[in-house]
Amino acid sequence: MTNFSHLNAVGEAHMVDVSDKDTTKRVALARSRVRLSAAILTQIREQRLAKGDLLATARIAGIMAAKKCSDLIPLCHPLPLTNVTVQIEEYRSGLEIIVRCTTNGQTGVEMEALTGASVAALTVYDMCKALDKGIVIESTCLLEKQGGKSGEWQRSESQEND
Repeated sequence: MTNFSHLNAVGEAHMVDVSDKDTTKRVALARSRVRLSAAILTQIREQRLAKGDLLATARIAGIMAAKKCSDLIPLCHPLPLTNVTVQIEEYRSGLEIIVRCTTNGQTGVEMEALTGASVAALTVYDMCKALDKGIVIESTCLLEKQGGKSGEWQRSESQEND
């Protein structure tokens, strides 16, 4: 049995060897929320931001980030993603970004989904920072994962309220 740890036998960081793991369909959903002022939300809705179409730009940024996850996160495996979707909707006083990543592989896509959600949120900040430097990116988290040895996992309501 392979030890799936980022530390080798002498305690040094290394990439986990997943070659003995089964190739299965793997899916992960992650979320980031961005708190924005009512004035900025109005400009987004009316597509009046000076930097252009925020929603389209943030979607593309999220997809690109998920695809480049292994270049950004040390020891993360490069994965052939079969699909990445980025949904952005208004949520309370801001935007909620949900990224869904899918692959057929030997390791999960949680990091790809989390990276995509984070970078999409950072893109929202970048496109709106001239209007308000006090924008807050919050509650980036994994919502759900499917596939692999550990099977299904979904964020519970009690975890939502933490």
